[in-house]
Amino acid sequence: MIVRMWEARAEPYGFADLITWVCDQVLPEFEHDPLHLSSEVFTSTDHRLVVISKWRSNPRPLPDPPATLVARPPHSWDFAQVDR
Repeated sequence: MIVRMWEARAEPYGFADLITWVCDQVLPEFEHDPLHLSSEVFTSTDHRLVVISKWRSNPRPLPDPPATLVARPPHSWDFAQVDR
């Protein structure tokens, strides 16, 4: 399993729209991918949005959000679970 963490810092005026974009447009597309296991969305008080998605393999990247909604380009990292 591969876990992808995607993080974007929204412009304060675009925070609600960025959440809507992720939840209503991006994540529903992942649900049809047979490699997708699950996704969770988190927010912070400083207008950051984090998406944690779990994949069987080959995670799909989130598309670039509308530039007017973000303060800087998003970042993403892939993680693998540690067996202990």
